[in-house]
Amino acid sequence: MQKLTVVLSLVVLSSAQVYADTRCETVKMADPGWSDIAATNAITSFLLTGMGYQPKVDTLAVPITFGGLKDGQVDVFLGNWMPAQQGFYDKFVANGDVVQLAKNLEGTEFTLAVPDYVWEAGVHDFADLNKFADKFDKKIYGIGSGAPANISLQEIIKKNDFDLGQWKLIESSEQAMLAEVSRAVKKQRFITFLGWTPHPMNVQLKMRYLKGGEQYFGATGSVYTLTRKGYAQACPNVGKLLTNLSFTQAMENSIMADVANNKVSNAQAAKAWIKANPAVLDQWLEGVKTLDGQEALPAVKAKL
Repeated sequence: MQKLTVVLSLVVLSSAQVYADTRCETVKMADPGWSDIAATNAITSFLLTGMGYQPKVDTLAVPITFGGLKDGQVDVFLGNWMPAQQGFYDKFVANGDVVQLAKNLEGTEFTLAVPDYVWEAGVHDFADLNKFADKFDKKIYGIGSGAPANISLQEIIKKNDFDLGQWKLIESSEQAMLAEVSRAVKKQRFITFLGWTPHPMNVQLKMRYLKGGEQYFGATGSVYTLTRKGYAQACPNVGKLLTNLSFTQAMENSIMADVANNKVSNAQAAKAWIKANPAVLDQWLEGVKTLDGQEALPAVKAKL
């Protein structure tokens, strides 16, 4: 009778775990429209799909993503760039409304950049920009409205730091910004814009990063995985996967370059990279199960 009770208890616990995992079947992720996050979302989506989950990626501006994490409308955000998003960290993460789960990338750069011919003309620092104000037409090209980096640039302009008080920030999508940079480069026109690593722009453009903006952008940075409050406890299997996930700049650059150069989707590029580098699955899927409780590693490998 005692053995039967133990067996029944185990069955109940197992059923409860399966029920909990089933409730976590849809994983809601955010993408600000950045190439690097599109790549890491594609990697994560491939893994989740192989595990039997249903990833759902919505394109959301950064402020909306943080609000969605706080309100429980977004489960996961792989793009918490620090220190560029320090203001959002202070508002949402520091007080516990949003959880910073794990570091997924390190050694990033994110600051103003210029083409190499502008650098060679003497623009090496934020303080050099206004010396060539007329050539730049007093414009700085940023990314989407509401992005933390744009907010930092607006603060620089508002405070007249580096004598940039009369300058104007041009906000647009990542793709539109880079298209403008490409047009400027063809004409050897002066332009300054937000640049970051990892990104194919570092290969496609001859560009240099400006010094002097460390107070706003940091000298180097890291990217973190965020979740809504309580998510890793409510969905421990997905939480374990997200804790395991870490990327490298070479990995992300390779996937983004495949998308840009070969006109394939992020999903195709991510799968191709994993297929060529299957050993990485051992780390990512250590201690991770499928939705129905099986070992995740063979299930995901079968999808390759």
